[in-house]
Amino acid sequence: MKTKKTISTISKPRVNVITLGCSKNVYDSEVLMGQLKGNAMDVVHEAEKVGKDDIVVINTCGFIDNAKQESIDTILQYSELKEKGKVGKVIVTGCLSERYKPELEAEITNVDAYFGTNDLQNILSSLGADYKYELIGERLLTTPSHFAYFKIAEGCNRPCSFCAIPLMRGKHLSKPIEELVKEAQGLVRNGTKELILIAQDLTYYGLDLYGKRRLDDLLRNLSDVNGVEWIRLQYAYPSGFPMEILDVMNERENICNYLDMPLQHISDNMLKSMRRGITKQKTTDLVNEIRDKVPNIALRTTLICGYPGETEQDFQEMKQWVEETKFDRLGCFTYSHEEKTHAHTLEDNVPQEVKERRVEEIMEVQQGISFDINQEKVGKTFKVLIDKKEGDYFVGRTEFDSPEVDNEVLLHASSNYSTVGSFVNAKIERAEDFDLYGQIVK
Repeated sequence: MKTKKTISTISKPRVNVITLGCSKNVYDSEVLMGQLKGNAMDVVHEAEKVGKDDIVVINTCGFIDNAKQESIDTILQYSELKEKGKVGKVIVTGCLSERYKPELEAEITNVDAYFGTNDLQNILSSLGADYKYELIGERLLTTPSHFAYFKIAEGCNRPCSFCAIPLMRGKHLSKPIEELVKEAQGLVRNGTKELILIAQDLTYYGLDLYGKRRLDDLLRNLSDVNGVEWIRLQYAYPSGFPMEILDVMNERENICNYLDMPLQHISDNMLKSMRRGITKQKTTDLVNEIRDKVPNIALRTTLICGYPGETEQDFQEMKQWVEETKFDRLGCFTYSHEEKTHAHTLEDNVPQEVKERRVEEIMEVQQGISFDINQEKVGKTFKVLIDKKEGDYFVGRTEFDSPEVDNEVLLHASSNYSTVGSFVNAKIERAEDFDLYGQIVK
């Protein structure tokens, strides 16, 4: 009697990717996951349950103290699970390990490997995978499929005194226009409707590749991609701002009237010490000119409180400027004293409680501004992109809002006029500080 031969199969372990930090890290994780999937590997993003054979890849952030601590805590969490035999391997990549690899290797020794921000091919090799050039531009999205973060450049050439990004990400390197157009086309084929353009500095785009700034040309090319309904600009540097991109905003309906331009401070004393390459007057003139050229634009900015040497007078000047300028969106952060930056040579002489008090004061001012701006929207109808459904509401955004950081629009879901990922017309009926409520209009 013949016995049946049994074929034993060795399954590859599952790779669980954990993403910490900003949208640039989200993009990097998605590229890594796309390559792993292209190698026929089982890959998941931030799975709630981990298996004893799982390989955990932690994509870390090393930007400011809180982010660094979160990254360290996550590494320790999974290294302890490995110690207990509850996960197979732990691999660390991203900004924290780019910046502090020797220290991490010495302190957390049971991590299997540490990689930096530009080590994709080495990470794949350590996982037994090949880097597939034919997958350039392809990713495994971790966001809802209808929007995607779209990185157009890596690194930064700016000399800002407080910022460690050039230490972690290197010099500015633009991606070619044709490569980005191909990537956009691939995303659209998979259902993406909104491209959120990101980089350490969008406005520098093209200078390294083409000898001049070409963000306006890139925008026109992306705008021409059939199926792209919204293009959003985040992280635009104010010094040397390319005004021609505003002309493209006015020309093209699918480029959102939205601009995220981190200004950091307004006092000339602080701007000079921060090495921002701009003055209060030039900043004010720039904001006014942007609003003149695109009258209904939503301007978002971020500010820092407690930079070394910031006096109460410097802070009050910034607070008053915020009150007068009335940004549509604004975030504010306490200064973080980062090693190897130019500002680290200065004394971190503003007490933490003073930094936090100043942040609270700025955000209290902004809360009132946001409330007033939102009240002006009541009774008006806006195009809204539905991001999700929560209970009795569809939750979406107007063109004036980016995911996670800006306002949301809550629409009654009693009617079936919408699905997640679709555009609707919505009439606003009520407004709060940071949320709008309304009805879907047929």
